[in-house]
Amino acid sequence: MLIGIDPRTTPELLSVLARMGHGDEIVIADANYPATWSASTCVVSDLIQYPSHTATQVADIITTLMPLDTFHTHSVLRMEIDNAPDEMGEPHQEVWDLLTPRLPEGGILASLERQAFYKRAGHSFAVVQCNEARPYGCFILRKGVIA
Repeated sequence: MLIGIDPRTTPELLSVLARMGHGDEIVIADANYPATWSASTCVVSDLIQYPSHTATQVADIITTLMPLDTFHTHSVLRMEIDNAPDEMGEPHQEVWDLLTPRLPEGGILASLERQAFYKRAGHSFAVVQCNEARPYGCFILRKGVIA
């Protein structure tokens, strides 16, 4: 057991977060997302499972350990709702509410069209699949530096 680390953090997730470097991205995938397929082309091709957690809970776990990036066009991307790119679903709003106070100065929360999200996710460092049942509850978090 380690001191000061959220007990919800699995050894697999802790290892991935420690191995990621500045600018690497990690995907939080909802229950409907083709996560195994997406993970197969990532740096870490083994899917990390969080079957009893929502996207918000997984974002909380990750961002208590990993700083978010400010040196790019985004710190976090959410998957856009088809034909409603500006609409925020419940999981989007919950994750935004969680992450907004955690963003470093200059951090940006942005969105990405669903098919573009799939493509980008396949080039990420790793994929974490949660049990988020609400549609479009998928996110890509970009690792920053410790300031």
